[in-house]
Amino acid sequence: MKRLAAVVALLGLATATAACSGGSTNSSGGSGGGGGLFTTIDVLKPGLDASGPANPWAPKGNSFLGYNAMKLGWIKNHLTDPNQFYPGIAASWEIAPDNSSITLHIQPNAKWSDGKPVTADDVKLSLGLASTTGSTAFAVTPGAAGVASDVQVVDQKTVKVSQDMKNPSMKFARGIMDNWVVPAHVWNSLLPADFWDKLKAARETGADADKAREEILAIGQKVLAFAPPKDVSAGPFTLERVNPGEALLVKNKNFYNAANVAPAQVKLLNYNGNEQIWNYLSAGKLDQAGFTAMPSDIMTRIKNAPGSNVIRGFSPVAVGMAFNQSKKPYDNVHVRRGLAYLIDRDQVTKVASPEGGTPALTTSGIHQKPAQEWIGSELASLNPYKHDVAKAEEEFKAAGLKKTGGKWTLADGSPWKVSMRAPATFSDWISAEENIKSQLIAGGVDAEVVTVADYPVYLEELDAGKYDVGFWLMALGPAPYDIFQRLYGAANGWTNVAGKVAHSAPGKGGNWMGSAEEIDVEGVGKINPGELTAKLNAATPEQAKPIMAQLAKTANQDLPAIQLWDYVNTQFTNTSRFTGWPEQDSDLLRLNAGVWIQLGLIKAKQ
Repeated sequence: MKRLAAVVALLGLATATAACSGGSTNSSGGSGGGGGLFTTIDVLKPGLDASGPANPWAPKGNSFLGYNAMKLGWIKNHLTDPNQFYPGIAASWEIAPDNSSITLHIQPNAKWSDGKPVTADDVKLSLGLASTTGSTAFAVTPGAAGVASDVQVVDQKTVKVSQDMKNPSMKFARGIMDNWVVPAHVWNSLLPADFWDKLKAARETGADADKAREEILAIGQKVLAFAPPKDVSAGPFTLERVNPGEALLVKNKNFYNAANVAPAQVKLLNYNGNEQIWNYLSAGKLDQAGFTAMPSDIMTRIKNAPGSNVIRGFSPVAVGMAFNQSKKPYDNVHVRRGLAYLIDRDQVTKVASPEGGTPALTTSGIHQKPAQEWIGSELASLNPYKHDVAKAEEEFKAAGLKKTGGKWTLADGSPWKVSMRAPATFSDWISAEENIKSQLIAGGVDAEVVTVADYPVYLEELDAGKYDVGFWLMALGPAPYDIFQRLYGAANGWTNVAGKVAHSAPGKGGNWMGSAEEIDVEGVGKINPGELTAKLNAATPEQAKPIMAQLAKTANQDLPAIQLWDYVNTQFTNTSRFTGWPEQDSDLLRLNAGVWIQLGLIKAKQ
């Protein structure tokens, strides 16, 4: 299950490119009601914590996205435009043509569950709380890309948020919309009276700025730990009770779209692993659940459950087999290319992710669905690295490797073993690596799979440069910068602060991938891929396309990672008790059922 959480967490980092766009007041139709109990799981939170607070920032809290936890807006699952949203607390919004500000119009009938109106003061305080945790469009790093520079209450239903245009980011508007909103009359004690002055000071440099940042970070710790005495929600539900087995939420009669909310209650069941979710789904207990990695026989069992329904759509993330180029022989591009030819990606995907992925067409750094739109005909010109043992041998020979007794060795005759790492809880990654291991051994390359305790340990050790080869999530759309920063960002030596790009040598500053700082790309010339990637942060879509084409060629030629499969957003629903589920390929599939319910889609089955 943590594999899914990792994917979801990375998706949360995917932020916007911008163009002027406007929202609309929620007019989701249907005469709602119908009542009934809606049962689901929270894919973001394995293991319910009965003592957790109703706090959306708390890592183990009992605020559940879309149910009792509300954001300003809900991000659509669009291929290339990250600035499309469904209304949340913001009924509508306008983004300035130059992306310098976003003006938010609060739902006119929005109330908290205790009957008090949702106001601009609630939104401003919530944005202040977000800044203490460094989330979304906020950061206390001086001049960091995308910081919100000013929050202005225009009137009690309107808020204008401005961007620091000295260092603009196309991800600004999305960073604002993707914020929690909590009631000021419950949370306002956390922010001191001079908080906004502190925040302004924290964006500068010098001793006073350092002091201000320290104070804001200390407030952030209080925000993470805050436990409201009662769940006061502006969402469709409020938390009634929680125990180790389940959390029960009841309908909020003050929710602005309550007339179109069907379930009277929502139950979120506890789970600690994929098997529990599979059993829930097989027994028809869940009305909805996000994807979990599973073998084909389990999928068949789930599909055979009465009312079982599977919905699939775009998921803007891929998985790659990434190399530590500071370790031999992975510093040699011919070795990386040889491995790309030797691995049959179709076979790997069929074994590891038959229901949640499609084999990557090639390595471009971009998910195959939006790749055509971003780089057009350049996609067809890329080397697909189709499975070809003969070409793999040519590449290994070009790298100076030797084949003795049917086994490849390093140039000096010493043994070569491809050692692949994966978190023990990521069953699909382990299945993929086991399959790759078999393919490599069949091709004369010794290989092994080593599991790591969990994902945080995996990332920590990966960052420390302890692994030769690891799996790496990439192609994180839809914003162009987010897509390529997974290959040419901090993990590969390039950091982008205040619009200034710095490069760390391999093995230093978190640079575990170790690509060359400058690469000579056929048909392009010498480029610095990290600097090109940084330009995407402020580029318009039309400015981004030629840059992305150059970076796709670079990734395809240099192979810092082999793109294995592109994820598919697979959702499980059950039609026995409720109807109105999103259609196949719906842009709602990036959102959970709590959002579907509050938008008025879900109806109780008569």
